[in-house]
Amino acid sequence: MSDALVESLIRSVVVVAIAVIAYFLLVRVGRRLVDNYAAKSGKETGKRIVTLWRVMRRIVLVIVILTAILVLFGVWGFSIAPFLAVGTVFAAAVGFGAQDLVKDFIAGFFILVEDQFAMGDTVTIAGVTGTVEDIQLRVTVLRDLEGNQLFVPNGQVVVTTNFTSAYAKPVIDVGISYETDVDRALAILKDELDALASDPAWTGRISGESEIMGVNELGDSAVVLRARLVTDANERWTVRREALRRVKNRFDAEGISIPFPQVTVHRAD
Repeated sequence: MSDALVESLIRSVVVVAIAVIAYFLLVRVGRRLVDNYAAKSGKETGKRIVTLWRVMRRIVLVIVILTAILVLFGVWGFSIAPFLAVGTVFAAAVGFGAQDLVKDFIAGFFILVEDQFAMGDTVTIAGVTGTVEDIQLRVTVLRDLEGNQLFVPNGQVVVTTNFTSAYAKPVIDVGISYETDVDRALAILKDELDALASDPAWTGRISGESEIMGVNELGDSAVVLRARLVTDANERWTVRREALRRVKNRFDAEGISIPFPQVTVHRAD
């Protein structure tokens, strides 16, 4: 084995080692900075920082790999000019045939910059709903209620519904029979929801008193009462389920019936 070949091999090993060490050092320093800044920031800001860091880590990896490859070309005496020419032609061909891919990358960039949603948020995008597991420049990965993993191209994200941003106002709709005193039912509904809000086990999830909005609908078989609570965004479903359970039990105790759809048939003799 010639001295030149040995030298090239040694230099190649050194380049690869430096690239690996540089990547892990950058990741470690970046991770520490992200953790420190996230700890000092609010919950929403912390989630955004963590999301951006995951994308930045991938970009750093690509940059380190490309830099190492270009340096290795120089070590072995390869000219990169032909590769650049081929890459230009290839990039032009891909540009014509991968417009959707470019659209996905651009959309992903603006999702991150505008902070439309972050890791851990529950969202509806492109007609599907789930918890955000990962945000990449091309796709967003969701996990739905049944545990299914969903991959949504960012270019298809036109309208985003973020269910876990800052706070939520779950709506409580309860039907009562037409024979029931509406004002009494509204007062009982208010009392029960306020009792839920003042319960020590639930005060950390609910902000302030309930809002009784009144009669929302005169339905076919029920008068629908509507109320609303202000909750922590992630607790909206849990609080709503508990509120409905308590209201049902309270109405039963007060003798207020919650009707179900009925059909009256008139027979002509």
